[in-house]
Amino acid sequence: MSILFIALGGNASGAAHSLGIVPPAGEQTVAFDVNAAGQVAAVLEDEDGNQRGVLYDKGKLIELGSLGGKFSDAKAINDHGLIVGSARKEDSTWRAFLFDRSGGMKVLDTLGGPSSYGMALNQHGDAVGFADTANGEWHAFVQRVGGAMTDLGTFGGKVSYASDINNLGQVVGTAALQDGYRRAFYYDQKRGMVELGTLGGRSSAATAINDHGVIVGASETRERRWHAFVHDGKRMVDLGAVIGFGNSFATGINNQGHVVGTVIVGDERMSFVWRDNKMAVHRGGKGLNLTNAINEKGLVIGATFDRRYDAAVMRSSALPVVTKGSSEFIFVIGLVLMLAAAAVVYRKRYRGILLGHFGH
Repeated sequence: MSILFIALGGNASGAAHSLGIVPPAGEQTVAFDVNAAGQVAAVLEDEDGNQRGVLYDKGKLIELGSLGGKFSDAKAINDHGLIVGSARKEDSTWRAFLFDRSGGMKVLDTLGGPSSYGMALNQHGDAVGFADTANGEWHAFVQRVGGAMTDLGTFGGKVSYASDINNLGQVVGTAALQDGYRRAFYYDQKRGMVELGTLGGRSSAATAINDHGVIVGASETRERRWHAFVHDGKRMVDLGAVIGFGNSFATGINNQGHVVGTVIVGDERMSFVWRDNKMAVHRGGKGLNLTNAINEKGLVIGATFDRRYDAAVMRSSALPVVTKGSSEFIFVIGLVLMLAAAAVVYRKRYRGILLGHFGH
């Protein structure tokens, strides 16, 4: 098991490449998911912060529409082109929806309250997210094709939300304990909601699950830092310890076991890829600033940032760029071998927000 960490200098070209989305009014763009056909679920955001969910397909930009409000999003897309997202209504409540190009937007129900939010779906069209209940709580839900919306409950607290569902119908997300702290969970119809624990801290969150039942997310540590993790169904493995610096958050995993996410150090954001027992961290603005998902072809989707967000993609096999004047460090776990070259190194710094639900 090893980690490859490259510090960049000069004017190196990065691993991430713009999708080339041309928004109608110059909006910034963020991609949330990409399917096997290369269709992208994304959002446009204007200067006032209003967001609109879109489908980007072979150079064509298709707006998903609205429910009367100024906000909508597109969180995930399956290989059939079905998109899940959320849209705000005129009365400022929100509703989860499913969208396809032939049928348009299909609004999903709630759990008895005014709003629901769609987060992910599988190849069968089963969707997950979270919704208001009749007593004012937020609970994770699963909406299976042809069935009613199912409340997944909590661990005794008032909040839970589902982040992903695989093709076996297994769900992951985050649920509150009675003391308010939140824990990553796994759910299936036989076992119900199962707590996954933490890396020694108070809170954790699960963000994605593949068809082998391998789960990723982030957990607080004993030192009150956040570390990305991968959970194989038996134990939680600390990927943040492999990275070795900053706060890290895993956001996606495919069926090959490639894990992607974000590392944050101060105001610098980096993308990471964990595959084949090796860790690659892309820094210096050469990877993705927001790392949201990975598909079965190894395409990692998100956005770069240079004064504004630009929807972008990179391959999970991309190595951090090494240029003349850069330093290369290879840490081999167990052997603790370090090779270094002297260099002049700089880091591009910029601000951004992590899209996701981590923390208390």
